[in-house]
Amino acid sequence: MTNALSTSRPVEASPQGGRLGRGLLLLMSVATGLSVAGNYFAQPLLDVIGRELRLSTTMAALIVTAAQAGYALGLMTLVPLGDLVERRRLAVALLGATSVFLLVSAVAPSGPVLLAGTLLTALTSVAAQVVVPFAVTLAAPQERGRVVGTVMTGLLLGGLLARTASGALSEPAGWRTIYWVNAVLVAVVAVLLWRFLPRLHTPAGLSYPALLRSTAALFRDEPVLRLRAGIGALSLASFNVLWTAVTFLLAGPHYGWSEAQIGLFGLVGVAGTLSTPVAGRLADRGLVGWVGGVGTALLALSWAATGMGGGGSLAWLLGGVLVLNAAQQAVLNANQNVLYALRPEIRNRLNSAFMTAFFAGGAAGSALTSVVWVHGGWTGVSVLGGALAAGSFAVWALERTRGLRGSAGTPGR
Repeated sequence: MTNALSTSRPVEASPQGGRLGRGLLLLMSVATGLSVAGNYFAQPLLDVIGRELRLSTTMAALIVTAAQAGYALGLMTLVPLGDLVERRRLAVALLGATSVFLLVSAVAPSGPVLLAGTLLTALTSVAAQVVVPFAVTLAAPQERGRVVGTVMTGLLLGGLLARTASGALSEPAGWRTIYWVNAVLVAVVAVLLWRFLPRLHTPAGLSYPALLRSTAALFRDEPVLRLRAGIGALSLASFNVLWTAVTFLLAGPHYGWSEAQIGLFGLVGVAGTLSTPVAGRLADRGLVGWVGGVGTALLALSWAATGMGGGGSLAWLLGGVLVLNAAQQAVLNANQNVLYALRPEIRNRLNSAFMTAFFAGGAAGSALTSVVWVHGGWTGVSVLGGALAAGSFAVWALERTRGLRGSAGTPGR
């Protein structure tokens, strides 16, 4: 185990990076997936949770909202701490807290307690966004694209598979089981990370309030961040348009699928994660700019196929969804590679600023979808998703036109 992880004791890591062992990289990838998984467990379980805890529909829906709000708050307030305190301790502490709050949800006797457990779990689950730049710092510069791809694949799979796992366990063992299982697994990876991660401390020399102010100021000072945040926000908005509306489509008259079938459709998204390591390797070859451009273009084009799937053509729908998922993950990987090369000494603050804008765009896309679906159906939704994706391509093209580059010059390649 020690050899596989390549770090037998918690030594001090170099901020300039070095070779990151495959075992440790895999552990970090698993940690990100497990940490965010708890934010998605309730989505397919709202009906059964509502019945057992006697919740109104509005209260049940607030559980999902609490997860989104908690994660956004954590991105803004906790992730920047990676530039202030020792990173191994921060990552492990957040994972430990996530495990505890998962247990709160597992034993929740009422809706308000479950709501609080969900909010706090989401708040500390941003440990994933501390681990990702940590892995980048440990990696050699020529391997950073691959490392980002591998760790983000774990994170994305955690979110995608969480819904399927919670549904599978809830039927034979009850809805609380998935929270118990995840709490134990998160605690285990926290212990392993404490054992095998090196210490890494790159103090910013700022107070905590000043650190938060400096994070917000990055949008003013870093034009590359502004543009990449725009690309990310628009791309996730387009992505969320699909996954918010597709349930209505599949349950409607053209498909008439059951809830179980609709849940399994989410596994299509897993195939999209296969593009993430590929995008990372292309970034390592100096093609990160083109990865973003091709990804945003494919994101927009995928809506032509998904739009045609609205009439009951499953082949068109599946094809469009596969391309859309792969394109979205490639765009995200490109954005992260550009930003992590920009100013290595403030990676956590850059990640905090970008991810806050990223998820704000996703939330806006989901909110717009509910309105557009009522008035325009699947056709309106397809136009909305395509327009948002086209907007992300336009911002990428604007960056190319301006010739903006990070410190490594990668955006312009």
